[in-house]
Amino acid sequence: MKKWIFAACFALMGLAVSAQNYIVVNSEKVFKSIASYNQAIEQLDQLAESYQKQVDAKFQEVEDLFTTYEKQRASLQATARQNYENAILQKEQAANEFQEKIFGQEGELMKKRIELIKPIQERVFAAIESYAKRVGADVVIDSSNNPTLLYTSAAAERTDEVIQSLQ
Repeated sequence: MKKWIFAACFALMGLAVSAQNYIVVNSEKVFKSIASYNQAIEQLDQLAESYQKQVDAKFQEVEDLFTTYEKQRASLQATARQNYENAILQKEQAANEFQEKIFGQEGELMKKRIELIKPIQERVFAAIESYAKRVGADVVIDSSNNPTLLYTSAAAERTDEVIQSLQ
């Protein structure tokens, strides 16, 4: 008797799962179809390159100071060596702090990324949600960069429809 109840519950769960309507959307393709997104990414790349040059210059100063120290080290007195080493460490710490200020989780580049990308993300996610509700989908699966998505039916793929709804 318990086996029959277990089998019936298992069958009902299978029906419930198969009864869900799902669609597959490649969010990366959707984002890349939006000109303002591509412009924002290009702007962020240029900004990151500019910031990286500034960071590299700060670390080059540390490297130059260290090279100078290495050349003069033998002729320096102990207190002068200690002062040089402290100056090198301070410059290195300042360079690391600058790098964190620019590229860190709450750095300038991340703030700019949020400023430029977040409104586009919200628009895309709203369009996906709106489309899913319109076609009666219970679940939306994102197929972009998802190594666990092993198969999807072409009938479930709705990326192009979402792109059209954004335009």
